[in-house]
Amino acid sequence: MLSLVLHSLIVGVALASWSWSSPVSEPPPRSISARLITNQPPPQMQEQAPPKAAPQPKPEPDKKAQEEEVKRKAAEEKARQIEAERVKQEERQKKEALAAKEREQKAREAKQKQAEAARIKAEAEAKEQARRKDEEERKQREAEEERKRQEAARVAAEEEQRKKEAAERKRKEEEAKAKREAEAKRREAERKLREQQLEALAQSSRESLEAERRKAEAAVAARAREAQMMTETEKYKALIAQRIKEAWYKPPSATEGMTVRMRLTLLPTGELTSVTITDSSGNAAFDNSGLSAARSISRYPVPEERDTFEKYFRQLTLEFTPEGLR
Repeated sequence: MLSLVLHSLIVGVALASWSWSSPVSEPPPRSISARLITNQPPPQMQEQAPPKAAPQPKPEPDKKAQEEEVKRKAAEEKARQIEAERVKQEERQKKEALAAKEREQKAREAKQKQAEAARIKAEAEAKEQARRKDEEERKQREAEEERKRQEAARVAAEEEQRKKEAAERKRKEEEAKAKREAEAKRREAERKLREQQLEALAQSSRESLEAERRKAEAAVAARAREAQMMTETEKYKALIAQRIKEAWYKPPSATEGMTVRMRLTLLPTGELTSVTITDSSGNAAFDNSGLSAARSISRYPVPEERDTFEKYFRQLTLEFTPEGLR
């Protein structure tokens, strides 16, 4: 029984101590295991122990000890409450100190922010004043530069105007001089032109007379040459007609009124390059007889004079009729 009471007292004190000193965030609860201890000896000892004596009556509990125990518990409870109140007071003081410290920190930070904002504002105002000052100075410089530029432009314009006036006077003088010189040159040119025209007329008259003389001589020579060419042409045409007549055999079907016209193309050597019928007689035998006669001659008699050949014998046209060759 005493053992049970002692163990219960130990558990109560432990729980009270734990509740007094527990932090704000409570740790997981402790588990306490208790075991009842008896005064019985182990089984071996029981076996060896002498026989039990006769049971004695249990002693009565001490009332004074119980009262002292109650007083001690009350004192411990009071001490626990005082300690708990002290801990709570310390916690409140700590929280208040921490809150005061935070307020002070926030106040310092707010003051620093205000000071920084004031510094930034002052710097911005100083920069704005410097910018305005620079802008005003720039505008003044630009205005001065513009004034100087306008003044320089005015001076340059006046100088340019003077130069233009001088150039205009010089141009007019040169034009007048050039006009006088041109007039003199024109009169001289007109004089030379009249002389040249007179000379040209005389020369033209002489050349006309000479040209007429040469023309007359050329005409006489041309007529003589033409007569000679005609003579040569007639001679060689007669020779060619004679050669073809000798080679031509008229077919029995040839009748009066038939005519076949053929074109011969010759080389300067008299060789025949081609012969074509330009106008048929309508009778194939008669046409073929003419073609055969023209092709049978290996070399035609042609004049040696190239002009006569090109004009009359490069291409030669012949007509075949039953009556004869034309």
